[in-house]
Amino acid sequence: MKAYVYRDETLGAEYDELEIPEEYREEAQEWREKLVEAVAETDNELVEKYVAEETISNDELIEAIRRATLELKFTPCVCGSAFKNKGVQPLLDAVVNFLPSPLEVRPVEGVDLDSQEAAIRKAGDDEPFSALVFKIMADPFVGQLAFLRVYSGSLNAGSTVYNSTRERNERIGRLLKMHANKREEIDAVYSGDIAAVVGLKAVTTGDTICDKSHPIVLEAMDFPAPVISVAIEPKTRQDQDKLGFSLSKLMQEDPTFKVHTDEDTGQTIISGMGELHLEILVDRMLREFDVGANVGRPQVSYKEAITESSQGEGRYIRQTGGRGQYGHAKIRIEPGESGSKLVFENGIVGGSIPREYIEPIRAGISEAMEGGILAGYPVENLKVTLYDGSSHDVDSSEMAFKIAGSMAFKSAAKKAKPVLLEPVMRVEVVVPEEYMGAVIGDLNSRRGKIGQLEPRGTTQVVQSLVPLSEMFGYATDLRSLTQGRATYTMHFGSFERVSKELAEELIAKSEGRLVTR
Repeated sequence: MKAYVYRDETLGAEYDELEIPEEYREEAQEWREKLVEAVAETDNELVEKYVAEETISNDELIEAIRRATLELKFTPCVCGSAFKNKGVQPLLDAVVNFLPSPLEVRPVEGVDLDSQEAAIRKAGDDEPFSALVFKIMADPFVGQLAFLRVYSGSLNAGSTVYNSTRERNERIGRLLKMHANKREEIDAVYSGDIAAVVGLKAVTTGDTICDKSHPIVLEAMDFPAPVISVAIEPKTRQDQDKLGFSLSKLMQEDPTFKVHTDEDTGQTIISGMGELHLEILVDRMLREFDVGANVGRPQVSYKEAITESSQGEGRYIRQTGGRGQYGHAKIRIEPGESGSKLVFENGIVGGSIPREYIEPIRAGISEAMEGGILAGYPVENLKVTLYDGSSHDVDSSEMAFKIAGSMAFKSAAKKAKPVLLEPVMRVEVVVPEEYMGAVIGDLNSRRGKIGQLEPRGTTQVVQSLVPLSEMFGYATDLRSLTQGRATYTMHFGSFERVSKELAEELIAKSEGRLVTR
């Protein structure tokens, strides 16, 4: 029941504690009573005082809130603003007043490496040493810093520890006590301490380090899957050499940041928890590693497929003075099972094509499939039967039959009514009911097909199928639509046929033409 007025000139370092202004006093009293009522419900002694309308002191409230917080009945919230550091002092007071010390929580549980049974470590300096690495940070002056939380025992600088997650020994170089803007070198850490370690080479976030004579693996942190991806490329050839190194360093620090190369498009794709997350990481690459990079929307991995059966013939004959080239193959193609690439059957009877030339024909067809039919995208879901052909005793070769196979595929594929396919994702949005209409409308505008709707607590779960090409930037749009209260997950569903308009645009783009919708 006090007002805290922060002095702007001190950036939150100093504030004045005043009486609550008259215009806010009635509202403050109303919420004070609600607080007292809620706290009293968790404590028998306070219930009696509350019913008897006796005064409950601040100290009694703090003790009761602390007990309820330790029993996970309460989650204390405090007000503050990062802008000008307002509210830091009440936050730190709340940490001291309400949160448990290491002695007030259950002993940490893990798995004993020797017996593979559950094991516990009590918060005591005389217990075997165990700690969890919860953060990795690259420091330009000392190299890699590993932040750890000591659950039991003690650790001295210069000692050897066991990384039970990786099953290897590590040597502790220096121990540092980290402050906001400086670091202090220390000789040892004890149970309950948090410190940074210099010297751990192969450690990553979530690893357990412990006493080798009492090996234990503590429960690692569960990191959410990335929700947004963008393509990244170096600005200059000089940046290209350093790009991979800087990305690997950032990925080592941040388990929610992932990097991979798309096999279909050849692009380097970075994934994270949001657009701001990725923007900050790209900015860090420039500031800390001096690597310039451009980011943009990843290319969508379109595919091609045929819709009808057809036949094709490939005849490759070349005569150039000496030994010539002769290959001749007839094939039948038809749509294959969804998810299959190439199913090849040899239907040759009577030896019209020698056995050693069958595999080159299959290789030629497979190579031609990679180049596509309509717009240069790989062909999938294809069944090919080689049913006839011919050979020459002298001029036939593996290369000639490989080319003949490729020619036969191109001949047959053009007659099989090829279509373009696009990846369609299974999207699940968990949204408060009042925003459900806006979310469904937005998914429909993205060519989405709405599936099942089901309640989950106070929220609704919207299942839908949405083309991947329409999902870029969705995380930001969803936050805007729902004031940050909705979440979504996205997984690959299947490849579906694209619309006629989009197919025309993709084909025109592959041919270097412009098309307007």
